[in-house]
Order: sequence, then C-alpha cells, then structure tokens
Amino acid sequence: MRRPVTDEFPELRILWKLSGGHTEMELPNLTIRSIRTTAVSVPMARPLITSIQTVRAAPLLLVDLETEQGVTGRAYLFCYIPLAAALIARVVDELLGLIKGDRVAPLEIGAKVGNHFRLIGTTGVISMALAALDMVGSDALAVAADVPLAKFLGGNLKPIPAYNSNGLGLMNASACADEAEQLLEGGFRGVKLRLGYPTLEQDLEVARAVRTRLPDSVELMTDYNQALSLDEAVRRGLALDHEGLAWIEEPIRHDDYAGCAKIARELSTPIQIGENFSGPRAMMDAITAKAADFMMPDLARIGGVSGWQEAASLAATNGVRISSHLFPEFSVHLLAASPTCHWLEYVDWASPILAEPLAVVDGMVTPPNRPGSGVTWNDNAVSRYSIRI
Repeated sequence: MRRPVTDEFPELRILWKLSGGHTEMELPNLTIRSIRTTAVSVPMARPLITSIQTVRAAPLLLVDLETEQGVTGRAYLFCYIPLAAALIARVVDELLGLIKGDRVAPLEIGAKVGNHFRLIGTTGVISMALAALDMVGSDALAVAADVPLAKFLGGNLKPIPAYNSNGLGLMNASACADEAEQLLEGGFRGVKLRLGYPTLEQDLEVARAVRTRLPDSVELMTDYNQALSLDEAVRRGLALDHEGLAWIEEPIRHDDYAGCAKIARELSTPIQIGENFSGPRAMMDAITAKAADFMMPDLARIGGVSGWQEAASLAATNGVRISSHLFPEFSVHLLAASPTCHWLEYVDWASPILAEPLAVVDGMVTPPNRPGSGVTWNDNAVSRYSIRI
C-alpha cells in the first residue's frame, strides 16, 4: 500500500485508496474556479427528539465546487443549528481565496488549508468546512473519472444493510412501538431508538415495547446521545443487557474513552461510539483504549472522504466493524469501499432537496451507478427551503 507524502502534516497522511486504483499522482486534472454555499432548512418528516434537544427541521449547507473544466462536485453538511451553517459557509468563502486556481487534490488542499489554520487549529466549524472541501473535491474527481465514488475508491456497487434512523425519539412507549413498525417500510432490517428518559424504568418500558413489536429478524439499535454518567450508564446498560439490543450508542460523554471502555467490559451488549471523532487520530485513541465494540465515524467530523479512508484503514487493521453516521448518500459509497463495513445509518433529511434520493430495496442501499456520489440538487426544492444566513 502506498501513502501520499505529506511529511509537513503527518496527521493528513492517508491512503488515497484502500486497495489499488487511483493514487494522488493519478487524479484527473481539475482546477478550482469557484465554491458556492447555500443554506436550507428542510422540514423533517419525523422530528429528532433526544435527551439533549429536539430538531424538527434539518439545517443543511449545500456546497458546490465548480472547476475550470466544467466539472462540478457537490456535497452537503448537516449543521445541527442554522448558526453553524452560517459559520461554516463563512470559512468556506474565505478558503476560496486561498485555493482558487489550485488543482483538485484533496490531500494537497488539506495540507495547504491545515497550514493556513495552524495557529487557531482545525476543529469545530473549521474542520467541518475542511471536510466539505474534501467531499466536493472527491465527488468532482470521481465525476471527472466518470465512475461512481465507490468504484473510484476501490469498492464495488454492492448493497449495504441499512437501518432506519428517522424518528423514534423520546416519546411514550406506545407511540414508539407504533412508529417502529412504520419505519420498517422499505424492508429495513434495523431501526434506532433514542433512550435517556428520566428513569431506567422508562428506558426499559420503551425498549421492551419496541422490541416486542418488531420481528425477531429486525435489529434494534439504541442511542443515549451522551446522556448518562458513567455509573448510571453501567447500571442502565446491565439492565438492558437481556433486551435484545444490537448496540448501545454513546451512553456517556463521547471523549471519555476510559469510561466507555469500562462500560464495554462490563456489558454483554455491544457499545457503539464514533460520530464525534474529530479526525482519525481520535478514532485511533479510542481503538487503543478499547473504548467500544463498534465504531461509526461521521463524514463531516472525521475529515471528509480522506479522513474516512484513514478511519476505514484503522478499522480494518484492528478488526473493528464500522458503520456510518448520517450523510447516507456519500456514506454508502464509503462503506462499499471499507473492508469492515457494518451498517449504513439511513436518514431521509436531505431527500426533499435531492433530484434523485437514495433508494432502499429490501432494507439494503446500493451506491447509485452514476458518476461521483450521485448527489444532485432539486433546484425548485432548494429555492423553497433556502434560508438567509
């Protein structure tokens, strides 16, 4: 395996591909002309109700990279709050002045931008802006190569098992059970339930109601969204150990790897973390600490496509199964090129503004056989849901 040389920034050293195919020296010849950002607020069919907050509309930042050769790369970020969309857009706008006229080469751009932000650091909204640049650059390169992103990265257009992560927020047990049944439409083989009710008894009541309503063949994932203390997480986890759960996600603060490792040791139910990893180095720290059984990098926080590739390589080397967090339109391509692919987290939050939303067939999602990620905008919907930032 060959690694591009980026000695100035060792944290940016990644495998451009996990196996064969394009290397940094073989990328299509594209030159950056402009980058456009558009903020939209898309109503959710099912609100996200967690122990931390309720989200009823998805604030998305759409990013378009235009090249001198007429090739466009597209991607979007889920920004959690509209303010984040505004801040990320501002960073992207500033970076255009730095990289306009440069060739589209994600590693080179990452190194250059990393140096630009060396004094302030590349975390938070800056890291998300960098991930967006990496995503649109990777998309543009795959479009120029006239192959789906999955194939460009060395994978195949194979079906990936998906679980439905829409809805199933903190509601009463009966409402959760009803919604869980509804979420099976499309043949989903798993659904995710948010936990973190005021008491353990409520967690158990809801989990049992949903598990009882679901067929035995359907997996039930659960997510605490970092709601618990360490002691409470162990207490509740032990109580949930015999409830037929596929995993317990982020029971405590996401960066308490020692605490997560303790929970993983004491429970028989697998522990899942990773959506808050800030770059592959954080994932390596978690792997070293044995903080979880499974891991799920987030494309916008792990470092875009390049960061995901390094994360996938780390997972393969250490025998860790990885799932995705959000961004199913991009993530399905990345999982198809990841040796320890586990589950695709499916949400439909971007579907209303996409010209061709992802198709779910018998609970599986296959990377679309279109150049790049396949992401293109429904311009009328984008206009309808656009917001000023």
